[in-house]
Formats: sequence, C-alpha cells, structure tokens
Amino acid sequence: MSALWIAHVDVTDAEAYGKYAEIATEAIAAHGGKFLARGGRYKQMEGHGRPRNVVARFPSFEDAVACYNSPRYQEALGFARDAADRDVVIVEESA
Repeated sequence: MSALWIAHVDVTDAEAYGKYAEIATEAIAAHGGKFLARGGRYKQMEGHGRPRNVVARFPSFEDAVACYNSPRYQEALGFARDAADRDVVIVEESA
C-alpha cells in the first residue's frame, strides 16, 4: 500500500529552510516519493493551521519511513530544525 507523508510547516528562516528543501527533495525522490502538494493555496477548516503544507506519496509506508530515517534526509533535517516549526505524519493509504 502506498503512503502519504504530510507536513504542516511554519518557516522561520527562509534561507536555511531552502537548504533543507533542496536536500529533502533529493532524499524523497530517491525513495520513490512524489510531491502531490507543496505549499499551494489552502483553507484551514479546523484546528491549527500552518502557512506551508506539503504532501508526498511514497510507494509504501516502509519507503516513507525509510526516507525519513535515511542519512540524506537526516542531513536535510539539520537545516530544518532551527528554521521552522513542523508537524510531520506518515499515513498509509486505504485500498
């Protein structure tokens, strides 16, 4: 089953977050991830919103988790940790 990687982000340092995004994009592609939404227009209907929302689809739940734990993505996270407030969740898609 495929899986979705969903991130809600409030960027606090655009330059550092840009470095994160560059490296993270490579890591996500290397694990078969494809972006479905990346910071586009949104309307918060319930709960706490963040101005940047990203959704990527991976071939499997395991691929998504492996990407997050990969050395390349962890390198990217080094730039994101102090450059944004983020919520990230991986969700297996229904059949």
